[in-house]
Amino acid sequence: MTGAPWSSGTARVADGALAVAGVDLRALAAQHGTPAYVLDEADFRARARAFRAAFTAAFTAIGTDVDVYYAGKAFLSVAVARWAHEEGLRVDTATGGELAVALRAGVPGADIGLHGNNKSDAEIGRALEAGVGRLIVDSLGEVERIAAAVRERRGDPAPVMVRVTTGVHAGGHEYISTAHEDQKFGLSLVPGPDGEPSPALAALRAVLARPELRLLGLHSHIGSQILDPSGFEVAARKVLRLRAELAVQTGYLVPEVDLGGGYGIAYLPGDVPLDPDRIAKDMAAAVEAACVELGTALPRISVEPGRAIVGPTTCTLYTVGTVKPVTLDDGRVRTYVSVDGGMSDNLRPALYGAHYHAELASRTSTAPVVLCRVVGKHCESGDIVVHEVQLPADVAPGDLLAVPATGAYGRSMASNYNQVPRPPVVAVTGGESRVLVRRETEDDLLALDQG
Repeated sequence: MTGAPWSSGTARVADGALAVAGVDLRALAAQHGTPAYVLDEADFRARARAFRAAFTAAFTAIGTDVDVYYAGKAFLSVAVARWAHEEGLRVDTATGGELAVALRAGVPGADIGLHGNNKSDAEIGRALEAGVGRLIVDSLGEVERIAAAVRERRGDPAPVMVRVTTGVHAGGHEYISTAHEDQKFGLSLVPGPDGEPSPALAALRAVLARPELRLLGLHSHIGSQILDPSGFEVAARKVLRLRAELAVQTGYLVPEVDLGGGYGIAYLPGDVPLDPDRIAKDMAAAVEAACVELGTALPRISVEPGRAIVGPTTCTLYTVGTVKPVTLDDGRVRTYVSVDGGMSDNLRPALYGAHYHAELASRTSTAPVVLCRVVGKHCESGDIVVHEVQLPADVAPGDLLAVPATGAYGRSMASNYNQVPRPPVVAVTGGESRVLVRRETEDDLLALDQG
């Protein structure tokens, strides 16, 4: 087995069991237990390098520089942050906790960005103390709050970018589309009534008026799990027009533009993910054409892939428990296959209706396939891991089941619902495994309960 939606190191061994990076998943389950997130380190590093190489080549060809930030919200641990930085990526964080992980990994502050639509004073202060390379302003009120924090510390001007909403609606679900007007992120490009400047332009001018701040650039993020690159090109042109408008009004041409991330991956067999080379070339062409049309110099560009790097690297390994055939209203039979995890380790099916694939990991089977739904152990009817999948009719308690493409937003959205401890993240490489994030225990849960 090779290719999407599995990591590049996933294959069937001679007797039909699944292995990742040379590690038999039966042995991994015996050593580390289930459920477990199994992360292919070499695959992660290769995807990070591929994005770095593709964007560097495309933007060097048009005569400008580019930075690739790993979007840590997809999944961040100390090792993963370190790997990303070792492969030439910077790290994008969205909270003080993610910032702490990146700093613990040894990522220099200058190579870290901090996002957030509601940053606390403590988060802003921590970012300034760490010397982050960019603070992304998400509201007009945040301009003065950051400026006040700089004054209090008597530090150098803070490098800030202003996040704008371009009106480009892209992504796989309303909840992960982040550039339409009716949502919480960023500042609109739409002018106010009676000729008032747009909120985005007002924020940019406010930053320029603060000596405590240095306007580094503009930021745009249009959504997530995007499979059509045209949205990025439309958004890029809108952001570059705003950049040119600001330069006409103030004489200041911002040096950088961040075009976000959200590149889609394969979740099911047959899905076609966005190719880094194609995205990079299309975006570079759009940026070049817009700057020529506007008569402005090319900015330095940055992008923020997260899911596209870590998503395909990981599968979640479960042990099958109850197997229950259920007759549907139309007479068909669907077999409910219960596993020892569920919505506490992968919330996306319940939250977004996201679809995943599953296969037997401990053996192969010659039994005919039947319609199955893989469900979790939680006290919710919506606790679905895989809505619909064909599995062998002899699937039975004790079998191992693997669900691919769970590297993004699996562990990072995991919870302790029903007081279930969260699974470990186990990295595999070169036939060896090691725990990156250990399994939680009941003692961990009880330690937080003060009675």
